Amino acid sequence: MTNQIQFEVFGNLGVITLNRPKALNALTTEMCAAMTKIMLAWQDDDRIGAVLVEGAGDRAFCAGGDIIMLHDSAKAGDARAEEFWRTEYALNELIHRYKKPYIALIDGIVMGGGVGLSVHGRLRVAGDNTLFAMPETGIGYFPDVGGTYFLPRLQTKWGRAVGNWLGLTGARLKTAQTCALGIANVYIPSGQHEAFKTALGKTNLDGLDGPVMEVLKSFVKQPDMPAPLPQALDAFDKDKLPEIYASLRSYANAKPNKNNTEDSAWASKQLSFLESKSPLAVYITFEALRRGGNFKFRETMRQELDLSLNFLDIPDFIEGVRAAVIDKDRNPKWAAASIEDVNLDDVRAAFTQTPMELEFLT
Repeated sequence: MTNQIQFEVFGNLGVITLNRPKALNALTTEMCAAMTKIMLAWQDDDRIGAVLVEGAGDRAFCAGGDIIMLHDSAKAGDARAEEFWRTEYALNELIHRYKKPYIALIDGIVMGGGVGLSVHGRLRVAGDNTLFAMPETGIGYFPDVGGTYFLPRLQTKWGRAVGNWLGLTGARLKTAQTCALGIANVYIPSGQHEAFKTALGKTNLDGLDGPVMEVLKSFVKQPDMPAPLPQALDAFDKDKLPEIYASLRSYANAKPNKNNTEDSAWASKQLSFLESKSPLAVYITFEALRRGGNFKFRETMRQELDLSLNFLDIPDFIEGVRAAVIDKDRNPKWAAASIEDVNLDDVRAAFTQTPMELEFLT
């Protein structure tokens, strides 16, 4: 058992602690495998009534996966990346269908792999320092770990626009917006998280939601109202990717008046974000979100494995990680200069099925 992840039992509450605080609790293959093993054991153990997962330290719940390992595996052409994704995605699916209450304390940074460990569970508890994002297009990749399933399904008045916005741009959300958009479904002030966990440990949990919800009543607070999203967000509600760029440019270039100043500035900012990302990764992400919105969860995860393995052969992935994480020069040289230069055959090739499907645990 790796010391990168810890397991404890308080009463009949099973607690999983991601224990790499210096690495912002980024996931490794060993962590995913260990978490899977204990969750399967606890699911069939009558002494465990609920499972809670948290991150060690005060900076992050989980900031993603071991991105340098994935980069090195892609360059070496070895099996480490594939082993990681197969293990991680099977864990994401287990969380999605877990039989007992699954509670994620998503205080601090929750990105990439941390999103996969939280959003598919029943209870996502935000704190004061929650910072959510799926910034993968910025490293020449796509929002995986079930991102292409949950982003198109965010229940907001904006429909698919919010999911497209978050997935394509990697926009960052703080506590209030994370709650307002349903990514977190509960807010408990950070200073009360430990007391909440203690209260759960003292409660007769029975594997059903009722006792957990009773405990919640004493801790849940109403987060501050976030600033409203601008009307220009509807630019992301389009059937084709070039239409999103065109709509954003229309907002950005509109003749200023008292009613559209915010829309213009916001649209300009989103264009700037998009134009800094890998054009090919943005194109693939848009198509993955479109397909994922119509898939069942397992279908989505199978598609994501195909995409991930195919990204190992896409130069933008290695280049994006190099620029953002290894050399940190923030100056990636993408294969295509803009979305107009993307070869759509490359987009289609990214969805080519791999020889061996993703294996689930049941």
